[in-house]
Amino acid sequence: MIRLMSMGVLVAVLTVACSKAPEQKEVIRPVFAVQVGTDTGQSGRSFPGRARANQEVDLSLRVSGPLIELPNDIVGRAYKKGEVIARIDPRDYEVQLQDVEGKLERSRSAVKRAQGEYQREQNIYKQDAGATSKTAVDRKRDQRDQAAGEVKSLEASVQAAKDNLDYSNLKAPFDGVVTAKYVDNFQDVRAKQKVVRLLDRSRIQIVADIPETLISLVPEMEEFWVIFDAFPGHKISAELFEVGTEASLTTRTYPVTLIMDPPDDIEILAGMAGRAYGRRKADVSADSSALLAPSSAVFTPDDEKQSYVWVIDKDSATVARREVTLGELAGKGIVVTNGLKAGEWVATAGVHSLKEGQKIRILDSGRE
Repeated sequence: MIRLMSMGVLVAVLTVACSKAPEQKEVIRPVFAVQVGTDTGQSGRSFPGRARANQEVDLSLRVSGPLIELPNDIVGRAYKKGEVIARIDPRDYEVQLQDVEGKLERSRSAVKRAQGEYQREQNIYKQDAGATSKTAVDRKRDQRDQAAGEVKSLEASVQAAKDNLDYSNLKAPFDGVVTAKYVDNFQDVRAKQKVVRLLDRSRIQIVADIPETLISLVPEMEEFWVIFDAFPGHKISAELFEVGTEASLTTRTYPVTLIMDPPDDIEILAGMAGRAYGRRKADVSADSSALLAPSSAVFTPDDEKQSYVWVIDKDSATVARREVTLGELAGKGIVVTNGLKAGEWVATAGVHSLKEGQKIRILDSGRE
């Protein structure tokens, strides 16, 4: 019996040992590609960037007090400019206003009395200089002026009290959506303590880093547009908003900000990645001998200054990263002055996710 069991175990071990591990299938990456020097169908060069709101601010109250109005579900709510977002208990500020308004009324009455006394003293002096003195007249005038000064001071105090009462309401400085809440209703808040964050979605910005070798060409662009990675089918027209004047010490790039109106059919959120495109006023590709590459084929890693393309070896169906030297922007791509030869194939999509020696399959079969 023991012999039979041993033989069974041996057969099982041999069976497991002889069985082959399942082969892992090599993943072949489909890519779009074009031949360098042919009509690329592109226009200008693109640079990666991220979306941000046109305006985004943390709002705080200018006075302290207990909150009495702050919706629990405020995040996501839209507010118009001037609309009240939150409110603190105004009673202390109402009392302060009533107090200084009462003092102001009494001070105004004092001015009237002082003016009357000054006028009487002055009339007596004019009618009979011996009945009073110039010093007495001047004293009455000084008393009147002092009372008038007190009125001006209290008028300023009344205005300050009115402002404080108004500041008990936290109002939207622009049309926007609340994206964060930092305190809860009925909580005592201090002046300048963050209450909510308001984001302006009426317009969108994208900030792209442009190499210092190309920054001088930005003013020559006649058209800008943006394509976000999440919505590759949407080409959004943009305007030049701001060109940074200080280069990054590490990347030697300048921040260039484009601004655009959000499309009606998609929602662009702050932080979304995309690419900014530009087209020059003059088409420098008029020289038919210029070697062109599509702008989407060229990429510059974040931590480098050098630009690259992925060159496709059609015999082995693999890609290899190659350094290129770029010239001017052209109407249908970018001029490559060194690193490529006419007729070579380069990948035009997913260039930031390809790997050295990766197996690929060209999707643009009509151009193979």
